[in-house]
Amino acid sequence: MKSSSQRAYGRWFVASGGLLVIILELLLPRPGTTHDETVAATNLPSRPPAESFQPRHRPPARGASGVPEVTAEQIVAGKLDQFITNREAIMRGMAQRYHLEVAPDVERFFAAARAGRWEEITNAFATLVQRRKSGENCEDLHTLWGPILETFGVAESAHSWPAQRLLDYGNAVLGSLSPAMVYVGGTDPGRFIPTLLNETSDGEQHIILTQNALADNTYLQYVEYLHNNQMSTLTSDESQRAFQEYITAAQKRLEHDQQFPDEPKQLLSGEDIQVVDNRVQASGQVAVMGINEKLLQMIMDKNPDLNFALEESFPLKSTYAQAAPLGPIMQLGVQDEQNTFTTARADQAVDYWRNTAEKLLSDPETPDGSDPRKAYAKMAASQAGLLADHNFSSEAEQTYQLATQISPSSPEAVFQLVSLLVGQNRVADALPVVQGALNADPSNDQFRNLLQNLSRKQNGN
Repeated sequence: MKSSSQRAYGRWFVASGGLLVIILELLLPRPGTTHDETVAATNLPSRPPAESFQPRHRPPARGASGVPEVTAEQIVAGKLDQFITNREAIMRGMAQRYHLEVAPDVERFFAAARAGRWEEITNAFATLVQRRKSGENCEDLHTLWGPILETFGVAESAHSWPAQRLLDYGNAVLGSLSPAMVYVGGTDPGRFIPTLLNETSDGEQHIILTQNALADNTYLQYVEYLHNNQMSTLTSDESQRAFQEYITAAQKRLEHDQQFPDEPKQLLSGEDIQVVDNRVQASGQVAVMGINEKLLQMIMDKNPDLNFALEESFPLKSTYAQAAPLGPIMQLGVQDEQNTFTTARADQAVDYWRNTAEKLLSDPETPDGSDPRKAYAKMAASQAGLLADHNFSSEAEQTYQLATQISPSSPEAVFQLVSLLVGQNRVADALPVVQGALNADPSNDQFRNLLQNLSRKQNGN
């Protein structure tokens, strides 16, 4: 498979190009019809270097006794120190188990993390990424990448998020989980913030995975190291089987499209399948996530006594039939009547996002364009997609609208809402959605092109 195992860290959400293609197909005449662990996505806003990645400081409030109360910044800073110590210990334990020497550049990275020197952390991490990409003398990094990446991801979240908003977000996710539920986090905040709070809080600790890395055997090795006594993990043979099943199915879709060019295409939008030297090759985010989707289902099948919850990066449509909203995320494998996806539960999801939007829009610490707004808008759009898949069209539209209120330029919210509206022949209703997105992000060519195509369709061209 041509997809690289390398990941350019600092990317959040799944690229919206595939969504744009789908929408344009609806609008235009039809002649005949990565951090190496995550899928490529929209860039985070650039930030100037900072002296320290410790949470932003505010003067401590004082309680009734006059003793300063512990601030959110102090809480996050303490959790951060605890987490870094924990992940460094895991890194050293893995190095010992797999007979690896901890390289000087890895030592420098963890030393910078312990000291809280943010610019030094980012530089040290960039050095590690470059060495891993080179493919030379990097066996240690492949094996130890799990604790290294989680240390950086957690530190980056603590650096960029207001402390109280970070705590609120993590608690919203973890607080929605039932006892012993496995949480699968897709976006960077959806993975790293709950991981930080989960590992540093009293009470039950949940197993936390990411669907984006399941196709990477070094990540599966990391999961086995952490959780082999808590769940049945995947083997390299099972990973290879999922890859081969995907390739076989993709080859059939490709052959159909080549043999029957006048029939509807079976290859998925954005799916890059080629035959090179009589071998089928798959590349791109759609292929990677297609394999990850199979691997996640394998994990669920191997652990029938465990319940799973998901925060999406890329829609995993095969999970939707037995999924239902769960706080800001979604529960997978719902089978009992008590948890089935009823109209009442759909209404509860809309209410949840209406209340969340009101809080975010009135919070001075979460202005438009802030990381918390983007993260919540992505989650709302994911639940709206689930609502739409279960034919709760009205509730889906309301939730998409709330997502665009939270973040007008959220690519997932904008493109999916427009797709829903265009599919209902409501181009006039779709136009202000795209115009609002373009106003929020004037340099976004995808929004501009979409607006032009919608305008032409409305004018009958």
